[in-house]
Amino acid sequence: MIHNISYRAFVYGTENEEKVKKAIKTLFPNSLIQREVIEGHYKTPVFILHDKIDKKRDIKNFIETLDNLGVHDKKGILRDLKKKMDDKGNFFLRFDKQKAYLNELKVVEHGDSIHVKIKIAAYPAKKEPAMKLVRKLLVVN
Repeated sequence: MIHNISYRAFVYGTENEEKVKKAIKTLFPNSLIQREVIEGHYKTPVFILHDKIDKKRDIKNFIETLDNLGVHDKKGILRDLKKKMDDKGNFFLRFDKQKAYLNELKVVEHGDSIHVKIKIAAYPAKKEPAMKLVRKLLVVN
């Protein structure tokens, strides 16, 4: 159902990098977080924390995490699914960093979040077949 998952989160000068890493571990406990440094506004460093998840066990754990999302979040994702999926079957979600730090998951639309890209294993690798698989994945109980 999923080929791989990649994520990234920005750590700005006002944020604690260890707290952002803890937030990421809420979603991906086995991730080997990688770090890049870029230059932000006013020449301050901004860190990008990222990784690509492709181990079946870790993907299965993430699917279980999605299954535990609240009904409100699942319905919101399904309602906006066309906007969250590109033409190649990549499914995009954003999770609130502060909530994830507190071991809670909240899907958000703002940029200051953990950005997750999920490559759906659909054949053909197009939007409509991938959307069908995501609908099966996000069953609202």
